[in-house]
Amino acid sequence: QVQLVESGGGLVQAGGSLRLSCQASGRPSRNYGAGWFRQSPGREREFVAAISRGAESTNYARSVQARFKISRDDAKNTVILQLNSLKPEDTAVYYCAFDSAGSSARFANRYDTWGQGTQVTVSS
Repeated sequence: QVQLVESGGGLVQAGGSLRLSCQASGRPSRNYGAGWFRQSPGREREFVAAISRGAESTNYARSVQARFKISRDDAKNTVILQLNSLKPEDTAVYYCAFDSAGSSARFANRYDTWGQGTQVTVSS
């Protein structure tokens, strides 16, 4: 069973950047597709970005496509989400998730394993 731990969240001013990391343990990350989702109070969890096994494909939510970048370093069992040009509406808890089928799916129900999340707060 793979376990996921997110890190890198924090408080940043609008226009700033953060780098979120998802550290996998228990199983090699290279076996999985990976996604990032986020959830803010009163809202449903929403898709942010995903990367397939082997990094053959990536997907982004339209709202972040020009500003965020997902990547993976399977040698370090890590998936990265680089957040640039942050806006107050990006404030949320960000969750990493793994898909044992290896896809870069947009749908949360495709993902088998979830981390506990890391808080990102963007001040105006």
